[in-house]
Amino acid sequence: MKTTEREALFQVLRTRFEKHMHRHTGTAWSDVRARLEDHPDALKSLQAMEASGGEPDVLGDANESGQVVFCDCSPESPTGRRSTCYDAEARAARKENKPESSAGEMAAAMGIELLTEEQYRALQALGEFDLKTSSWLQTPPEVRALGGALFGDRRYGRVFVYHNGVQSYYAARGFRGLLRV
Repeated sequence: MKTTEREALFQVLRTRFEKHMHRHTGTAWSDVRARLEDHPDALKSLQAMEASGGEPDVLGDANESGQVVFCDCSPESPTGRRSTCYDAEARAARKENKPESSAGEMAAAMGIELLTEEQYRALQALGEFDLKTSSWLQTPPEVRALGGALFGDRRYGRVFVYHNGVQSYYAARGFRGLLRV
């Protein structure tokens, strides 16, 4: 990553960090930046999150190890990550109209994790997300083994987590990612 791109990304992240202090009370930007400087690969992941419309921001305080957690905080599921089925196996199993990628493949390529149900609910406690879209969530293996996957959204002032077949995909369903630095 070029120095100018790196500094531009830092500026975007810092501006968002300072605008939404309620997401990470007690965490200083200088600590976040220092952590990122020590982990340059994380910047590539954050750049991919930003480029695909995720608007990543720090969630919570750094844990005992000093680890910082970034999460997609865009109001709706990131625009550059929609119309995906759940994972590569589901995409390969589709006989026709295969999507270009899957949530699992895209997350792996970006170096991020799909949110768990618990992480998704914690994000929703910090604001209102996915009012018009939905986001694939990490699915327990026993559900995935039966051909299902979880997704979440917010409707009627409530957060819903539901299931769909792993091969399904919709223009309004994408995924949110989590990055631990």
